[in-house]
Amino acid sequence: MSRLWILFAVLPSFSGAPAEAQSSSAKQEFTVQVSSTQPWTDTGLDLQSGDRVKISAAVSDANSNDSGSSACRPTGASSGGNQSNLPLTSANPGAMIAKLHAHGAAPVLIGSGRELQIEETSHLFLGMNLSAPNACQGALTVQIQKLPANFAADSNPSQGTTRGEQLKSQLSTAAQVFMSGQFGLGKSETGAPNATSGDSDSPSTATPLNISSAALDPDLRSHIDNLPRRVNDQFNNLGDMVNFVIVGSQKDLQAALEAASWHIADTDNRKAVMNAIMDTYDNKDYLAMPMSTLYLFDRKQDFGYEMAEPIAMVASRHHFRVWKAPFTWNGTEVWVGAGTHDIGFAKDKRNNNVTHKIDPAVDGERNNIASSLQQASKTKLLTYYLPPNPVQEAKNATGDGYHSDGRVVVIFLQ
Repeated sequence: MSRLWILFAVLPSFSGAPAEAQSSSAKQEFTVQVSSTQPWTDTGLDLQSGDRVKISAAVSDANSNDSGSSACRPTGASSGGNQSNLPLTSANPGAMIAKLHAHGAAPVLIGSGRELQIEETSHLFLGMNLSAPNACQGALTVQIQKLPANFAADSNPSQGTTRGEQLKSQLSTAAQVFMSGQFGLGKSETGAPNATSGDSDSPSTATPLNISSAALDPDLRSHIDNLPRRVNDQFNNLGDMVNFVIVGSQKDLQAALEAASWHIADTDNRKAVMNAIMDTYDNKDYLAMPMSTLYLFDRKQDFGYEMAEPIAMVASRHHFRVWKAPFTWNGTEVWVGAGTHDIGFAKDKRNNNVTHKIDPAVDGERNNIASSLQQASKTKLLTYYLPPNPVQEAKNATGDGYHSDGRVVVIFLQ
């Protein structure tokens, strides 16, 4: 509970930030390729109440010269025939659509372009309005622009929001989510709907993983077969599933994660407060929110890593814990981890305190970890492996359910 109050406790310090400091994360712009071969593409973009997202789609360069009727277009094909099986029955087949949660969210039409006003903590997925992948072919190039709640479109960049104003605004957004989780205020407890196992639209990575079809080495496979399937808390309550294995030295591991924009978490709450204050006065974003201690191999995690928007990580963050395995492979260290995506707050079933709630589709975070390292050009080989007695439906240590296909992603570092 105390770790959730850390950034709120240092709010007075933020107000004393230098007046000339500029916002370092006022606006984000990036491009995503959306293919007709998968139902949904995870943009990796976390959103907060008050954000605005501008989305525009165009035919990808790879098939822009394809004049055939089967080429996918942002506005879709002319409506006609039976559309009852489409994700969005009111839109043309093949049109660009979006949704704001992995499961249970109604899709909305984007077409060639649209601006979305975000009302609650969410996460952006994009797709094509198709009931079958062969209804049209190709990919769409989507430009995404995120404007945070405190962004003024007509502001003078040379007179940008002060650091103190920006951080207080971000803290206000995080506080809204926190209060929603603690006292049931707002639209929902967590900002995300409940999900059940067996959903067909589990999130995929924004960049498809280059998965090897080669068989895993028998010796490494044997070691993975004998790994614990889940981590546990200090009371021996079983929790998150072990969902990734990384082969590489500690030096290579840490360098790869840094290159992939993962931040190592603080391990002490008092130290975290001081680091948050120092980062603020140095005009830096604090990105090292502490995470709880969990156990594997009868010891606490060696490292915790996280990836999120500044301050908003209080409410929403990608994160994982990793342990050095008690074995090596071909003389190289092996690391075993459990990754989940925090999407808001809920009651801890053990003590009724407030804790983070995870996205129950945990395979999305497994794939996000692999995708981030792949995009940073730090992977030599990626492969999936299904161990015996896989975890496919379980609860974490705080009592929230999750589901998986049971596979572990094995990552060999460069």
